[in-house]
Amino acid sequence: MTRPRISTAERGWPDRLARAVPSPRAGRIRVVAVEGRSGAGKSTVAEEFCTSLAARGEAARVLTMEDLYPGWEGLAEAPGLLREWVLEPLARGERAAWRRYDWERGAFAREWTALPDGVAAGGILVVEGSGSGAAAVRDLLDLLVWVAAPDDERSLRLDGRWDAAVYAPYRSVWAEQEEAFHRRDRPREHADVVIDNAAR
Repeated sequence: MTRPRISTAERGWPDRLARAVPSPRAGRIRVVAVEGRSGAGKSTVAEEFCTSLAARGEAARVLTMEDLYPGWEGLAEAPGLLREWVLEPLARGERAAWRRYDWERGAFAREWTALPDGVAAGGILVVEGSGSGAAAVRDLLDLLVWVAAPDDERSLRLDGRWDAAVYAPYRSVWAEQEEAFHRRDRPREHADVVIDNAAR
């Protein structure tokens, strides 16, 4: 199957991606998952896309999977939380809310974070991060986006992360989980759109 390919080097690429999102149905929120390998630039793509949507008058919000991972070994568990806390309530027409993981405390916060009214009333929720396109949640997604970047570029980005010193001791642990996830769930093969996000 040939998937649309969009390059972030193209001017106006977020508009092309926005056109791939299905039209709203009776005020129902649409969910776009932004998947890819570590360092591919998922969060940057998601934020730029969300900013572009807002400029067009669309209510949009980014939810990062980092809020749902229960720690450094929690990748496999996070898609279930995404489904239970966010996607299933939205599918039922209910308000979605989640408990943000506090990485300093090593536990989920007691308070719940809810979607803003405008987004909940028919906007676009952009979920970014490894696990956002897992097999366990795909039936509740409107669009699955795969962000691609060369391995050497991804490695450089990981080295340059603002939290690289904190991330470094867990880098191999995370890479092993990510590899297992990609072998099992194959999100790249199920993507609706591929974003080429090489060095800009």
